[in-house]
Amino acid sequence: MTQTAFTPRVFSGIKPSGGLTLGNYLGAIKRFVGIQGQMETIYCVVDMHAITVWQDPKELANMTREVAAGYLAAGLDPSQSILFNQSQVAAHAELGWIFNCVARVGWMNRMTQFKDKAGSNAEKVSLGLYAYPALMAADILLYHATHVPVGEDQKQHVELTRDIAAKFNHDFKTDFFPLTEPVIDGPATRIMNLRDGTKKMSKSGESDMERINMTDDADKIAKKFKKAKTDPEPLPETAEGLAGRPEARNLVEIYAALNDMTPEAVITEYAGAQWGKFKPALADLAVAKLAPISDEMARFMADPAEIDRILGEGAEKARAIANPILRDTYDVVGLLRS
Repeated sequence: MTQTAFTPRVFSGIKPSGGLTLGNYLGAIKRFVGIQGQMETIYCVVDMHAITVWQDPKELANMTREVAAGYLAAGLDPSQSILFNQSQVAAHAELGWIFNCVARVGWMNRMTQFKDKAGSNAEKVSLGLYAYPALMAADILLYHATHVPVGEDQKQHVELTRDIAAKFNHDFKTDFFPLTEPVIDGPATRIMNLRDGTKKMSKSGESDMERINMTDDADKIAKKFKKAKTDPEPLPETAEGLAGRPEARNLVEIYAALNDMTPEAVITEYAGAQWGKFKPALADLAVAKLAPISDEMARFMADPAEIDRILGEGAEKARAIANPILRDTYDVVGLLRS
């Protein structure tokens, strides 16, 4: 069978649960903006994923707008990229059900994020939390996306998406869905906790000092970096010297990502430096890069009607791509439409 030539297209999304952090910005949004203009780009606020655990309805709507404001404040241009929230395009849920019937239970049982989130309470979590990787595959394949920029921790879900696409194509003797490629590149694809470099920076961490919120003002950003946990040793002479030093590696990689450098270049500049020199430099850099985004987010959040307008227009553009692909999927599967 001849391989279908799919139009290069990027899809990715962020879940609106809790506030946006530096991890969301460096691991996702900054990269999303950088891809604009290189190929067709579709970005989503995946609000249907958020309700796999209970959300306060008013807070969910507010968080959906905040994620959209983060995209826009960081430089995402609605005239270049499609930006919308997932629940405004019903085809996501429809294709998600079809993929529930393609994916195998054994595949879901291997999803490490479910194990991490459910813990010992797996019998009491929602079915949605268990099955949401199939919906994530639908989010991607609904647009025949060929590339998905993700952090290292999401690579397994893109691999599942490829498995679902391959099984669908095999079962129905077609070449309908692309085998999407994860895009994992650059420094700081996984931002760690500022108080414990072995843990991912999280929206739900116990202490606000663990993370940089994208709504933090300049003073908070500077304070958190200056108080970030380090070790007693100075910065090494080479990047290899960061091995076994999770807090040091995290701060170097954050500096590199903020300043569009490699970690090696940061080490070259600060080789042998004490933390008393490096952390204030990192704080100044972070304030310069992040405070304007925080200010712009506040400006967008002060006008929720404008955010809703942008999301609504984006949803119309998304439906124009998604609905024909869903219709063709129904035809492949044999679902009757009168």
